[in-house]
Amino acid sequence: MSTVNPQPLWQPDPEQIARARITEFQAWAAEHHGAPAEGGYAALHRWSVDELETFWQAVTEWFGVRFSTPPTRVLGDRSMPGAPWFPGATLNYAEHALRAAASRPDAPALLHVDETHDPSPVTWAGLRRQVGSLAAELRSLGVRPGDRVSGYLPNIPQAVVALLATAAVGGVWTSCAPDFGARSVLDRFQQVEPVVLFTVDGYRYGGREHDRRDVVAELRRELPTLRAVVHIPLLGTDAPDGALDWSALTCADTEPVFEQVPFDHPLWVLYSSGTTGLPKAIVQSQGGILVEHLKQLGLHCDLGPEDRFFWYTSTGWMMWNFLVSGLLTGTTIVLYDGSPGYPDTGAQWRIAERTGATLYGTSAAYVMACRKAGVHPSRDFDLSAVKCVATTGSPLPPDGFRWLHDEFAGSGADLWIASVSGGTDVCSCFAGAVPTLPVHVGELQAPGLGTDLQAWDPSGRPLTDEVGELVVTNPMPSMPIRFWNDPDGTRYHDSYFDTYPGVWRHGDWITITSRGSVVIHGRSDSTLNRQGVRMGSADIYEAVERLPEIRESLVIGVEQPDGGYWMPLFVHLAPGATLDEELLGRIKGTIREHLSPRHVPDEVIEVPGVPHTLTGKRIEVPVKRLLQGTPLEKAVNPGSIDDLDLLAFYEDLARKRA
Repeated sequence: MSTVNPQPLWQPDPEQIARARITEFQAWAAEHHGAPAEGGYAALHRWSVDELETFWQAVTEWFGVRFSTPPTRVLGDRSMPGAPWFPGATLNYAEHALRAAASRPDAPALLHVDETHDPSPVTWAGLRRQVGSLAAELRSLGVRPGDRVSGYLPNIPQAVVALLATAAVGGVWTSCAPDFGARSVLDRFQQVEPVVLFTVDGYRYGGREHDRRDVVAELRRELPTLRAVVHIPLLGTDAPDGALDWSALTCADTEPVFEQVPFDHPLWVLYSSGTTGLPKAIVQSQGGILVEHLKQLGLHCDLGPEDRFFWYTSTGWMMWNFLVSGLLTGTTIVLYDGSPGYPDTGAQWRIAERTGATLYGTSAAYVMACRKAGVHPSRDFDLSAVKCVATTGSPLPPDGFRWLHDEFAGSGADLWIASVSGGTDVCSCFAGAVPTLPVHVGELQAPGLGTDLQAWDPSGRPLTDEVGELVVTNPMPSMPIRFWNDPDGTRYHDSYFDTYPGVWRHGDWITITSRGSVVIHGRSDSTLNRQGVRMGSADIYEAVERLPEIRESLVIGVEQPDGGYWMPLFVHLAPGATLDEELLGRIKGTIREHLSPRHVPDEVIEVPGVPHTLTGKRIEVPVKRLLQGTPLEKAVNPGSIDDLDLLAFYEDLARKRA
């Protein structure tokens, strides 16, 4: 990794820096809490991790967090796992999410968009009324603080109302998207034993209706703890026997009553992808999520009441929960329920145009798909309101940075590109957007405030300009308070703290550059390690998928019983492409030229497709296990995969090679 400072792709001008909320925060924190007034973001970040308690105290004051009972201190101690944040404090997440209703009752809180791409608004006052009505009904159904409430719902306003009403009563929210099959949902919901299930009769995707009533019936049979089922007739069907009707529960003009709960009271349960077993049921707290998301959205994403926040996501992915938290900053959030590429690849840009999105978030894969498909977002759509395009899910390749920049620069736009990286585990970002810093191609701008992010070697020594393990050496408020059904904390401890005791190891390879930016190289648990040199799979994908013939790729490094190492590259070809000697030569030549001879695979193998988790991530570890001879039923949790039939190809390949 070169330490030479190349020319930034984008640089905020002095006026942008001056009006950024993070600049205002730094000046205020310098006056009130001793933060450094000079030195820009680097100095502010250093202070935020050195003076962790003072920093988080400043965040709660700056954003006006309302503690109904004040905390005895900010942080009991810094031990991980289990650092006690704001002990003694009580508050309510939903109360903060609905605060803007008092000052802007008729402004839109939500803009709902389906595949017609026509936005329909829900005002702040309307959202608050529905939450008040539903919270009262949940209490009448016997829902008490700590009870779990589940949603089998698409990204629609009703899902937001149900989450906020659950939080208002102190319940614990958990959701899955309706494209999850019954087994996948039960693998998640059966762990937490919900008492209420909100569900649709079906959903629309790719121009078609998908009836889910049979799945809902199975969920009802297999979740014996349910006391109530609430039917949302998205496809217009009548409520099934014994189910309550959504409209009847949300029609009253009821002022919400917000249960004041301890800071570490559970807010929701999120789930790991669960590719190799039951998904981990990750519990995060009302207070921890509140303060982390205020920091992330209000300071790093620079969101406020004048903004419109659109992130393409589903309710089965942590980015949906993150999107809903846009309400905390008074921002209008855009809920898109539909296919990311319907009726054409440019669909998401059209939604950004029609909703006036100022921050538009999507996946790196979508950006690259648009580039390959010849989409010209800034030429074809009016995206003059967009000030930031953010990406996550996988590292945005350098070509993605350049393409986005060039597409917008062609129309004279000054686009801030924010590649961000975090995890379901913290429902936030470890590194990413900073509105006052330059953007360099292929790099995340910086670690987040209050996040003591480092790259470590196997001995626990910090590295600069070298590849190391992503670790966080001090607690973050949104770290899990626990895993569900993990009474002694063993599974939680083993997931993050078994490699470096007391230090969070996330499972990614990263480089922290000498100028403070961050490069993500891919998962460390599926890392390629040839002759002692560690390589990230993402670097190979970025190089190979530049070729128009390659739709998608998957690279695996397999340790052989005889001590050898086999590194195949699997390629899913674009329609009409053939893996002949000419293409094979270009694949290997591209990897050699852009990376190194060591990155060139031992074999290039055409495959019918690349398997993904239900949230769209390539699955590397289960395929590696199959290639090492692990039976399919032990290598992967079938309910976590988007196309289980694809894995049969890899299993058959392993059998032939054995």
